[in-house]
Amino acid sequence: MSFNGDLEHFPLVDVIQLLHMTSKTGVLYLKSHKGESQLVFHEGFFVSANHLNNSVRIGKVLVDMNAITSDQLSETLAEQKEAGNQKKPLIATLIEKGIIDKETAFKGLESLIEMTIVEVLTWDTGTFSLDVSQENVSDEYRYFPDKLNQNILLNAQAVLMDSLRIYDEKVRDGSLSTIFFAEEATDSEEPPAVDSGPLDITADLLGLDALETITRKIPDVFIGLKDHNPVDEHRQAVAKALPESTIDLQEQLVSFLSTISQTPSETTPPVTAIILLSQNKLMSHAISTVCKHENLFVFASDEESGLDIVIEQSLGRDLHPVLVIDTSHECDDELYLALVRQKISAYPQISILIAACCHTWHAISLEALSAGAHSVIPHPCERCDEEDYVSTFTSFISGIGSYLKSMPPVLYPEVDTQFSQALNQLKTLSDPRDIALVILQFAALQFERVMTFVVGKSELIAEKSIGISSDKSNGPSAPLMFRIPLERQSVLHEVVEKGRSYYGQRIDKVLTNVLYKEIEAPRSPKVMAVPLLSRGKVIAVTYADFGAKPVTPPHINLIYALAAFAGAILDNAMYRKSIETSP
Repeated sequence: MSFNGDLEHFPLVDVIQLLHMTSKTGVLYLKSHKGESQLVFHEGFFVSANHLNNSVRIGKVLVDMNAITSDQLSETLAEQKEAGNQKKPLIATLIEKGIIDKETAFKGLESLIEMTIVEVLTWDTGTFSLDVSQENVSDEYRYFPDKLNQNILLNAQAVLMDSLRIYDEKVRDGSLSTIFFAEEATDSEEPPAVDSGPLDITADLLGLDALETITRKIPDVFIGLKDHNPVDEHRQAVAKALPESTIDLQEQLVSFLSTISQTPSETTPPVTAIILLSQNKLMSHAISTVCKHENLFVFASDEESGLDIVIEQSLGRDLHPVLVIDTSHECDDELYLALVRQKISAYPQISILIAACCHTWHAISLEALSAGAHSVIPHPCERCDEEDYVSTFTSFISGIGSYLKSMPPVLYPEVDTQFSQALNQLKTLSDPRDIALVILQFAALQFERVMTFVVGKSELIAEKSIGISSDKSNGPSAPLMFRIPLERQSVLHEVVEKGRSYYGQRIDKVLTNVLYKEIEAPRSPKVMAVPLLSRGKVIAVTYADFGAKPVTPPHINLIYALAAFAGAILDNAMYRKSIETSP
């Protein structure tokens, strides 16, 4: 699978998560106006990294770790130089000389990868792309004496978590810049040689559940690639895709794409995620360019593997996922139709658009719409359009952006009806338990697992639930009665203390170590906690998550409004009661 996108919309943590979960092998290129770094994967594991700062090399890393001295480094480099063509990589030479052991070598390589990741986390702009046509691993990583019989395969999850820890520590103490070497690169340590190896992409999923809980730790600093001149990139993409076209036609398309790149339409956060599946690299490049102009999240891939992860991550960010399937002139109709049915069934909130040439249109359009596709649109085809391909392509790209942006999210009108029914039901109630139950039941319409907590002096007591102790269809359960301490730095404590609702995801030890030991951890760390207030005091909290299912963007404001109305109803009931009992 090759894919590309913006770090603005798809943070590095999520990219690494996707590669690890899909066990991919290849080179991940990370580019910004600062330069380029690479992270190399083999079956979802890190095997090497190339830091954009040329002075950050394994020898310098080992010296900084106090694993070797500067004299030992200089002596070994001199030996390498004298060895000429028989020179072995630095790390292998150090091991054979007995200066370091393989464990120290691993730590040094891991440190270099961490530095590369931390560097990228500081970027305010950037793009990523995966190249599965090569697995470039420097000899420093690939070569070890046969007697070691060991490959460098560093666990992506562990390395990433350490990188995030380093990043957070440096941000807190204001010394982020000190993690990088300031001096210019010298000739004392030659850059690592790069070679290529055979691909061996597996389909096994490794899983990275713990990683989802740390996504929110990354600061929201990716704001677009303002300092990057894309003209050369457009020219290379066009020349590679249309080698037989005249220079004038190529430059016509390059000029069009460059104009789009230089005029972003707006800077507000995107609300739509375009997920493009295409084997056509030029189409992928052009649609990605248009999506950036239209302020649309965009992720482009050439195979189905990993689409579910991207769809779920889009839903987790409350974005409307639009899957664009770019079909070829001679495509397998049934394969694409099966894909449409599968995605619509798994993700009812998704919109699917199929782009087909005139040849494919007649064979697939009606069946695709019947399968659940939102629309089937004509797209340019080199075989159908022949000499007019460039002009047809330009016309298509000029209109596709506004069309994609106009695609409305899938709405559920029945939620409005259910909201009105809940409001009317609340008007007839006065008991806090009955009122809390109405909120619980309405939240259960949009979440897989919901629970009411009664607020105690220093703890929450689990009351009724839906979808936790029994199947969701069974309705509210009997009180669960386990207790959750109201510890600081917890979402639940903040909701009780401040009386404000919460919907999102973050590291929360109380949820992870206490609540999820009682009810099991959900598939997604995204949770909701809504307080029920009486006379300004929180008396109950409605907790909700998505259980074993992917995130489904809820009508969160309706839940908030219902809880606020419920509090007003409760206050009114208590006020009437106080008047009735007063002498």
